[in-house]
Amino acid sequence: MDQQRPLLYLTLIFLGFMIWTAWQQDHAPKPVSTPSSVDSTAASAPVADTATVAGDVPEAAAPSSATSAVPTSAQATTSTSGSIITVNTDTLHFEINTRGGDVEQTALHSYPVSIDEKDKPVVILDRAKQYSAQSGLGHAKVAGHKGSEFAPNHYATYTSPKSEYTMQNGEDTLVVPLTWTNGKGITVTKRYIFKRGKFDVAVEHEVNNASQAVWSGFEYRQLRHGPAEKITGGIFGGVRAYIGPAFYDYEDEKYKYKKFKFGDFDDEKLNKKIKGGWAAMLEHYFISAWVPPQEQTNTFYSKHVPHDTTPSYIMGLKTPLIDLAPGASHTFKSTFYVGPVIQEDLAEIADGLDLTVDYGVFSFVSKPIFWLLKVMHGIFGNWGWAIIFVTITIKTIFFYPSAMSYKSMAKMKKLSPKMKEMQSRYKNDPQAKQKAMMEFYKKEKINPLGGCLPMLIQIPVFMGLYWVLQESVELRQAPWLAWYKDLSIMDPYLVLPVLMGLSMWFQQKLNPPQMDPMQQKIFQWLPVVFTVMFLFFPAGLVLYWLVNNVLSIAQQWYINKKIVGDS
Repeated sequence: MDQQRPLLYLTLIFLGFMIWTAWQQDHAPKPVSTPSSVDSTAASAPVADTATVAGDVPEAAAPSSATSAVPTSAQATTSTSGSIITVNTDTLHFEINTRGGDVEQTALHSYPVSIDEKDKPVVILDRAKQYSAQSGLGHAKVAGHKGSEFAPNHYATYTSPKSEYTMQNGEDTLVVPLTWTNGKGITVTKRYIFKRGKFDVAVEHEVNNASQAVWSGFEYRQLRHGPAEKITGGIFGGVRAYIGPAFYDYEDEKYKYKKFKFGDFDDEKLNKKIKGGWAAMLEHYFISAWVPPQEQTNTFYSKHVPHDTTPSYIMGLKTPLIDLAPGASHTFKSTFYVGPVIQEDLAEIADGLDLTVDYGVFSFVSKPIFWLLKVMHGIFGNWGWAIIFVTITIKTIFFYPSAMSYKSMAKMKKLSPKMKEMQSRYKNDPQAKQKAMMEFYKKEKINPLGGCLPMLIQIPVFMGLYWVLQESVELRQAPWLAWYKDLSIMDPYLVLPVLMGLSMWFQQKLNPPQMDPMQQKIFQWLPVVFTVMFLFFPAGLVLYWLVNNVLSIAQQWYINKKIVGDS
């Protein structure tokens, strides 16, 4: 048996997995790419009226097909042009349309688009993508009237005392009120309540019933996204993060966190009562989410709204009907989050919201790695040094099994002349050669699979760190030193990949030579193949592999010198 064959198989499996990952990325639907800077002209100008899109206003009673009601002509008349209310806090830029009180544009002050455009904040909700957060009230229809006459949906027109709000120094809370009335005794005050240092916003609909009849209505909140298109990238250069809708069902025993891809909207209609939970739209590193009171039961729904030019996807939730007596008032409350996917912050808002930091099948490795990275970052204050010391820590943890492996490989190198002689002796009798080799391994106490162990340990750690770098917003635009201003992207000068390839080549020289000429040629080319592949990986990931290789070389060199040198 050739002792290097299992290692070759592991290497090929690793390469195959990376190619499969890249294929998945290239064939996954992605939202339309749009500019990521705040358009000041659009922020201040009134928004032109858009055609009422049928089917985007929920009904009081959920239809069996889980589709939403088509707006009536009475609803369409409320779809008038609105004006923009701008809101600025220390963390958020909001643009709210008085038509429906919808959030049409948001930007994050502390998250620039790129390290070269630090004055341009990342935009999450974006009218250019038809990506907005809508909320409103629905009403149980009564004889001779339409529900929209008694409850403001997201086509109703609100009024506001100001068109611009700014959180001042010393203020911890900023309230933006909008008012709607039907002139028949029903008044609704919609409030956005911002908090200093926070990305979650409290949203309220306060209903005051000064009419002579009972008001029966419900609140709905929904996230609307425009059409998705597939964007392909390089083989290993792109981002494999999930982009699209998701929701959380705490009572589901099997899968609580559920992705609901854009492509599923036509084939599968979401219509389910869920206690607590949340509904979200995920972007790479960022998220928007409607979070109801966790003790409240809502009907979660999805809808693909077709249109000739602007189809859209809706993920939302609505409360049960409530009856409000004449002279009484009631306040519907929700939380709207729009910001980075910071795990501890999301976990405080709602159960399972931190799962939107999706490490996939390698979560069991990624989560402890991220925890350890944060500990190291707290010590060194730099993510690059944190990666280096995490690598050292991992190498220390697996020092003993790696040492056993390297000892086995060193013995094989020491005894390679005898093994070559045995190969020649039985070159025409494979079965006898295999039997003799196994007896030789047993006699010399050599584990022929020992060389696989370092790679077997390294692959899951590598993949776990890969997803940490891809999914953790904390490492977005994280600098190290010199030209390494963002460890989450490829090395601009390709220094780390080249050094990694050289370290891999040098490490091969410490291993016992391959007996099979074909395998020997394959192994000679592996450093080149890995170097080319690593050119496109995040610099932080290549840094990990390089440091791990250097530590492995030092350990293997010492063991070789001790075992082979003593012969």
